[in-house]
Amino acid sequence: MAEMKYPVGVQSFSEIREKGFVYVDKTSYIHRLITTGKYIFLSRPRRFGKSLLLSTIEAYFLGRRDLFEGLDIASHDNDWKKHPVFHIDLTGSNYNEPESLYNKLDDLLLNWENQFGIEAKIKEEFGIRFKNIIQKAHSATGEQVVILVDEYDKPLLETVDNPNLQSRYRNDLRAFYSNLKSQDPHIRFAMLTGVTKFGHLSIFSDLNNLNDISLLPRYAGICGITAEELDSYFMDSIKRLAEETGATFDETFSQLQKNYDGYHFSATGSPDVYNPYSLLSAFNNNLISEYWFSTGTPTFLIKMLKANLFPLQNLDGFKTDSSALTDISFDMGEPVPILYQSGYLTIKEYNPKRDSIKLGYPNREVENGFMKRLMSIYTPVSIASTKSKIDDFVDAVEDGDAESLMIGLQSLFSDFQYDSFDLHHLEQHYHDVIYIVLKLMGFYVRTEYKTASGRIDMLIKTDRFIYLFEFKMDKSAKEALDQINAKDYLLPFRADNREIIKIGANFSHKIRSISEWIIESESKL
Repeated sequence: MAEMKYPVGVQSFSEIREKGFVYVDKTSYIHRLITTGKYIFLSRPRRFGKSLLLSTIEAYFLGRRDLFEGLDIASHDNDWKKHPVFHIDLTGSNYNEPESLYNKLDDLLLNWENQFGIEAKIKEEFGIRFKNIIQKAHSATGEQVVILVDEYDKPLLETVDNPNLQSRYRNDLRAFYSNLKSQDPHIRFAMLTGVTKFGHLSIFSDLNNLNDISLLPRYAGICGITAEELDSYFMDSIKRLAEETGATFDETFSQLQKNYDGYHFSATGSPDVYNPYSLLSAFNNNLISEYWFSTGTPTFLIKMLKANLFPLQNLDGFKTDSSALTDISFDMGEPVPILYQSGYLTIKEYNPKRDSIKLGYPNREVENGFMKRLMSIYTPVSIASTKSKIDDFVDAVEDGDAESLMIGLQSLFSDFQYDSFDLHHLEQHYHDVIYIVLKLMGFYVRTEYKTASGRIDMLIKTDRFIYLFEFKMDKSAKEALDQINAKDYLLPFRADNREIIKIGANFSHKIRSISEWIIESESKL
């Protein structure tokens, strides 16, 4: 098999084509965009190929026909005219200082003003300066301009917990884009990309003809690698990975699917989409690992979950409607739409009669990585120490050693700092932490499991054991265990051959930990 070059971290279309990296042909989508639309918005998670998409569009509008030989777009009639392209990349800067965005935009404008011989009027509003540049570029070249904005929302995402600075950035962006609508005769094509769509940001109201393609079925595969593209481009890569790891082809394919597949970017008609960064990294390194999370997980998402007291067990299977997944607000409001747009949740099911969408984790990489990050925020356990701590819990659960499991959980809560508790919502915090721990163990875990006689607080299934948990707050372990027995929570599992372990436990406000527990077993032998 010939060695394939994988463009891990390479976001330049020209570099990929000129240096022989594998390129998954997305130009059929691009041809449709540039021939049927003019003002486009696309939301996709980070590391999903948005920058490469814009780089490819830029190359097209710069007339680089040589780069597109053999690709779908080359089969269409195109004029390949060279247009002035204003590529605004907001990804490479740090926006923690008040002047950061202002300086970034000012540098861009100064560069374009110098390029087209425009006298720079630094004190003039951004929007007016940008308007003058657009008009001058059209006049000087005879071709309408193209405007490409990469990660427009990065300054806003970085300042989500700094309302004053974010407000300033909104004003800077508003000034920058304010005159675009009036420049329609001078603009050939404009596209903005980002992780999220801020519903209250004025650029979306000013550009009322902006077409949001983020949830449209016909563009569901515009970024990422679809299952069909995996078959077309990477069969040899899967074979090589299987050989390197000593697994069969089918085993390797299944592992790739479980770890990186599962994204859906439309309620209907969406193909299965793989995370391109993780998939290409696995091929490049001959190793299936958690790559997407190594590039950073926005802490603001965790802050939003905690601020809203959102029960973590409700994330997987959360139901909403399609409109809730588009326009969003970052005022520490509803976190679920942001988790969807950021790639931590994806569309699992859709009921068109009710316009009801069921969300869930797209794959193992996302779920496991997200739980590790939650563990580091909700508990005193660092990400580096998580595996060691979880392994101890796994050993206890697999061995049916419920006593060691409960001692470990008690120890975990006892290590919390005194001021790390929200005393008004302590019970919710306890449930969230136990849920995180059990999910990281990798077992079948259900919370608030419904039976005919009531709800079981928590259920774990292993090959040999079924664990039933009932938790109380400032009461007694006996009362918790009595509830399991009195409501006959065991009834759905009577025909199961596995040993049933019942655990009644009590949390205490006073010691801020598990104060006591009682364990009973029912063996089927």
